Formats: sequence, structure tokens, C-alpha cells
Amino acid sequence: MTTLSPYDSMSPVNQAAYRAKGAAATLAPLPRAAKDDALLAVADALEVRASEIVEANAQDVAKAREAGISEGMIDRLTLTPERVRVIASDVRDVAALPDPVGEVVRGSTLPNGIDLRQVRVPLGVVGIIYEGRPNVTVDAAALCLKSGNAVLLRGSSSAYRSNTALVRVLRDAVGGAGLPADAVQLVPGEGRESVRELMRARGLVDVLIPRGGASLINTIVQESIVPVIETGTGNCHVYVDADADLDTAVEILINSKAQRVGVCNAAETLLVHQDIAPAFLPRALEALAGAGVTVHADERVMAYAKDSAATVVEATTEDWETEYLSHDIAAAVVDSLDRAVEHIRLWTSGHTEAIVTTSQQAARRFTQLVDSTTVAVNASTRFTDGGQFGFGAEIGISTQKLHARGPMGLPELTSTKYIVTGDGHVRR
Repeated sequence: MTTLSPYDSMSPVNQAAYRAKGAAATLAPLPRAAKDDALLAVADALEVRASEIVEANAQDVAKAREAGISEGMIDRLTLTPERVRVIASDVRDVAALPDPVGEVVRGSTLPNGIDLRQVRVPLGVVGIIYEGRPNVTVDAAALCLKSGNAVLLRGSSSAYRSNTALVRVLRDAVGGAGLPADAVQLVPGEGRESVRELMRARGLVDVLIPRGGASLINTIVQESIVPVIETGTGNCHVYVDADADLDTAVEILINSKAQRVGVCNAAETLLVHQDIAPAFLPRALEALAGAGVTVHADERVMAYAKDSAATVVEATTEDWETEYLSHDIAAAVVDSLDRAVEHIRLWTSGHTEAIVTTSQQAARRFTQLVDSTTVAVNASTRFTDGGQFGFGAEIGISTQKLHARGPMGLPELTSTKYIVTGDGHVRR
């Protein structure tokens, strides 16, 4: 009697995960050179086959326009030959990064003579669930390959044709370089059921990383039985202290809010110490008006807006918890630094908070009391980014406290194991 493999009774999603698990076992011991060669092959293939990718993307863009999707979202979806070249360049940058696998985190010789080392190892099979931008397909695959992980990619249905074309190119290049093609797979299916199956593939998938809006992230965190690294939303705050330099405060505020509004490290709330509000707020409101930002203001900020060119509306409770991702900012006057911290603790998503001050004491107290992934002193919130931090690239920004926190580079896509080396040692 023929014994069937468990594979035969699996759903298509679980079959993909099963294949990825086998690919991950092959990837784990590979030297850096093998992974880098595959990544360089991917970069070359993206450029050679750019027209194929752009043609598939054009179908997604046309469908999005028919559905009435906003131009901002369409821009995030769109791939051009130049954008494909930039993506290929980013892959080459990943290939140039140090390989974290095998790095000794700590090690020592124990008193009994045993050699103990804790070394970095791949996570295994990483599932990425994301929205919108098809460039994430390549970014995630490149980072996972470099760190020795197999990846299961589940993008949004709006980019399905684009992602299908990209993954086809990736798999051909990876396989052609001698690595298992199943190290990069698109999760089968366009419906929500495929996402639910991925969230339940415990034992086949080692970790899920959601990238997208609050609704997507909350759904994955609450419903997945596969461990999740939570990449959070960015309700980021800028606090202008009583001792702030006015020019510096205005520049940091405008850069944090308006340099690029649709990203998770853009500021969404301005808090101003009452002592500096008379001097700062009129200048800040004018600067925000010049940047086209609408201010959702509390009563005390409203008092400074009467003669301002700024568009100011009355803030509601909902404004304090909103990640606008638009030309909007909530604003309040606070009695003290401690009151600012209380507000942040109540409403923050735990992403990034900034203080503008010339007082070392105020800066020190703020950094001690605020519990977010990143606390900036006299710097824009926009620096919370893997590239800006010098990590070379990132898979996302984690707002949780386990394993990875803040911008997640290659080391955050690894776990560790202990290697115990003895010479016939036995425990007495």
C-alpha cells in the first residue's frame, strides 16, 4: 500500500509553506557568496525583464483607476522602468550588506572547559502580508534571502499581476543561481481565505510580518496563531519644550510633518509647552499654512489661530489617536513636560516621539519617560528608518517589545542558537 505524504492532503497555501520549509533548510547553511550571487542575479533579471514587469503593472494600474482608487494610492502602485531600476539597485545594496548569519552574539569558555557560543541563525520561513506597493515584494524577498530565510509573499489584490510578474522573475533568477526557487513564493489565491490559511500555518511558517494600515496589522495580530512581529502604525508626536530654540522647533516640525506625509514616521501631533506657546505658535501656524497642513487644534491652540492664515479646525478625541498620513496634524498646548509625556503615553502608537529643547535636563527626562521605539532629541521624526539609521535596508518598523523593536534590518530577521562544544564532558 502506498503511503501518501502529508503534502498531498494540504491546501495550496500549506503546500507552498511546506515547500518553503524545505527551501529554508537548504538556505540556512549557505555561505554569503552563494546568497549574494543570487541577489545580484535577481537585480540583473529585474533590469533585463523590466518591460514584462511594467506591462503587468499597467494592468493593475488600469484596474485601480476603474475602481476609483485615489491618485496617491495609484502612485504607490505604479512601476515605471526607472522605478524598476531603482528596485534593482536596492537589491544590489542588500547584497553588499554584511551577512548576519553565523555572527557570534556572545561566547565564552565555561569554568568546566566547555566552549559556549550563541550565534545568529535564520528564522526559517517568513510570511509577509502587505498592502499596495509592489516594490515591497522585491525588498522583502531580498532581505529574507540575504538572511537565509525562505519567504512567502502575500500582497494586496490590487497589485496581484505586478506581484505575479515580479515573483516569476525572482524565482527564475534565484533558481538559475543554484538556490531553491521555492525560497521565494507568492501565496496562492487573491481572497481573504489565503491570508487566513497563512495565519494558521503554525509549524510550517515560523513568523508573520504584516506591513500596512492599522486595520491589516490589528487583524493579523489578533487572529494569527503563527508568531507575529508587529510593524505598527505611526502616531508620532513632536513636543516643543519651554526652552526650545524657535527656529529649530519650526524647522523640525515642518520636516517631521510635511517632508513626506504618507509615511509612518511623519508627525501626526504637535504638543507645545504653555510658556513658549505665545512666541512659537504664531510662527508654527504660519509655517504649517505654508506647507498646506490643516491643524486640528485644542482650545488653547485655537486662541493663537485667529489672525493666522492656517486652516484650523476644532480637534476631537479621535484626532489624538489618528494616523492621518495626509496634510493634517493635531495640536495642543500642555502645562508641562510631564503633561506632554502623559498625552503621549495615552495616545501614542509607540513609534517615534521628538522633543525640541535646549535643556539637557528636559531632554534627559523626556527620553527616560517616553516608551516608544525611537525618541528623538532636536531631530525630525523622519529619521526613524532603516536606511537613515545606517542599517542599509529594513523589512519594517516594529513597535512591539519582543525580539525586534524599531527599524528591522537583517539581524532582526534572524534568531539565535547555542552551540555547546565539549571534550567528552558529562554532567555530574
